[in-house]
Amino acid sequence: MVGETILEINLSALKNNVQLLREKIKKDTMLLAVVKAFAYGSDAVKIAQFLETLGVDYFAVAYIREGVKLREAGVKTPILVLHPQPINFPLILDYNLEPSLYSFNTLNSFAKVADSNGRENYPVHIKFNTGLNRLGFKSTELTEVIDVIKANKSIAVTSIFSHLAASEDSNERSFTQAQIKQFKSITEHFKSLYGRSVLRHLYNTSGVINFPEGQFDMVRCGIGIYGYDNTEDGKSKFMPVVALKTIISQIHTIEKGQSVGYNRAFVANQTKRIATLPIGHADGIGRQYGNGVGTVRVHGNSAPIVGNVCMDMIMIDVTEVDCEEGDEVVLFDKQTTAEAFAGNANTISYELLTGISQRVKRKFITE
Repeated sequence: MVGETILEINLSALKNNVQLLREKIKKDTMLLAVVKAFAYGSDAVKIAQFLETLGVDYFAVAYIREGVKLREAGVKTPILVLHPQPINFPLILDYNLEPSLYSFNTLNSFAKVADSNGRENYPVHIKFNTGLNRLGFKSTELTEVIDVIKANKSIAVTSIFSHLAASEDSNERSFTQAQIKQFKSITEHFKSLYGRSVLRHLYNTSGVINFPEGQFDMVRCGIGIYGYDNTEDGKSKFMPVVALKTIISQIHTIEKGQSVGYNRAFVANQTKRIATLPIGHADGIGRQYGNGVGTVRVHGNSAPIVGNVCMDMIMIDVTEVDCEEGDEVVLFDKQTTAEAFAGNANTISYELLTGISQRVKRKFITE
């Protein structure tokens, strides 16, 4: 029994997923593990430390302070910061992080900071926009980018990269293939102007699964490491790493016409047994759940979430379930996946996983 709300993190599943990804990439292709957003809502420090023992080649975080926490915890593996903010550039140097430079503002600003701190050939990564239209230089800006880099001895390019927009969507294969083709052209032009080879990386997990022909020098995997690969056939061998579990705090019997929770959102149409759970929207179970949206498992039986989700509690209908106070309740695990639980509320596993509050206790297991 769990005794309280916990997020169970299975390190054996994590190892399995890394091994599967290794099998799907070429032997000389590097593996970058994305550990941003608390390692997709789990525990960035513990996950990175474990992945380091498995020999991953790089880590990636979204923001500089995420990288700082990993360094302070003793993580030595190179860390790419995907969306660094210029105000924090000095921290990059202090903690030996490697910035993605995606605009002339970030490129010039970081080169200036590195130069003012007496750095030479500091490793940076240059991002190009090939269709996601989020961050990145345009391909037409490549020559000017090279000119700026060559004019600043404080920096040296470790890699150039881009980001696929729809690699998980079979209806967008032609768009993805066009991105791959464009990125290959950019890398060839970049090398000819820069005068030396740099690492190239484009693929996310879905790219690795669906487009084995263009892995380049490194792949960046996030959701696959945590157990999901966005495949449409649902036959993935990836194992969900986390399970969210809680307990029954109290059970009420209510009569026909009585209501449950705020705004009387649920009104019983007959005698009902309602269980209250110590988890709510402050823990990551948003208000899109409830009122019949989303179910949990109690002793293997499905129980719908009823009424409005509260900040610290949700209520479930256990009229047809043999259970008592203190019994374990599963919101998602390897049987009822986070993907399935999220899908009931028209959202995705990424949002659900990364939204799990840090106040939820983490428990690490191997099995």
